[in-house]
Amino acid sequence: MINHSEVVLEEDDLAGAVEVLRSGQLAQGEVVAELERRISSLVEGGHAVAVNSGTAALHLSLLSLGIGKGAQVIMPSYVCTALLNAVNYTGATPILVDIDPATYNISVEETRKAISEKTAAIIVPHMFGLPADIDDIVSLGIPVIEDCAHSIGARFKGRMVGSFGTLSVFSFYATKMLGAGEGGAVLCNSVELAETIKDLRDYDEKETYRLRYNYKMTEFQAAIGLSRLRKLSRFIRKRQKIAGIYNMELEPLGVYIPIAPEDREHLYYRYVLPVEDPGGLAGEMKRKGIQCRRPVFKPLHQYLGLPGFPGTEEAWSRAISIPIYPSLGEEQVQAIVDALKTTL
Repeated sequence: MINHSEVVLEEDDLAGAVEVLRSGQLAQGEVVAELERRISSLVEGGHAVAVNSGTAALHLSLLSLGIGKGAQVIMPSYVCTALLNAVNYTGATPILVDIDPATYNISVEETRKAISEKTAAIIVPHMFGLPADIDDIVSLGIPVIEDCAHSIGARFKGRMVGSFGTLSVFSFYATKMLGAGEGGAVLCNSVELAETIKDLRDYDEKETYRLRYNYKMTEFQAAIGLSRLRKLSRFIRKRQKIAGIYNMELEPLGVYIPIAPEDREHLYYRYVLPVEDPGGLAGEMKRKGIQCRRPVFKPLHQYLGLPGFPGTEEAWSRAISIPIYPSLGEEQVQAIVDALKTTL
């Protein structure tokens, strides 16, 4: 079976984790601090704070902006529930907006319509590795939290994603771009926000009391993250190479292939195709030994029982994600292409 997602740890990834385990310093320490410095350098500015998950990164980002009960936070419906959870943790009200089904990214026009006097932030995911229209959303004048869980290393108009918003968040979950098992980070555009988040991620030995959280990253997670961060450009090139093969082979079939506008780079964290019957395609591909999945299990407006969202509904009803990750071999890629050709 060719899995939809797969993580292959290389010898240097394992060596870094083993070195930490042998050191006896397992909890947050200098390795975490080094990961923070490397993320800041990669995204070309800002102050990074490592935490134990992407959801924790979102939660602390919202809290650092003073967001709580009575505030509204705009986000797209076509995302995983982590964004909804993080907003609900704060007591704020999530405001869902539609997407552009051609890119799967948040609609600028729908975002503009949703802004009210209570809007405190906009969460902008760069979906599946394709940067959203982040400059247009930043220009709306509302604090922006970029969700770079799918897109670390991508560029929009020459700038790294994560460098546009007031804050940006990253995830190091096992199957994400870096895949450290678990973990996340927040990148802040000010020292003050970074200090607030550092204070909130650790509850112990504080001079004064306020509600804080146990959101620290471990040293061995950071060691794996550091090792894989050094290979990020290689991972991106491999994903783009595989996507190039898919584009070349599938475009003649009349399939709408996921390509990027000239002003941005697609990392292909996911390779998503719109098809008439994604469930049927997934079943047929599984019989051929290839696992395909919906890229978003269920959009948020369906969980909340909200009507509308035609762009999201179109994406959800048609989108299928096929395997794309750095450890895929040439024979596996060709097997996926051949299976898609006969199935489509």
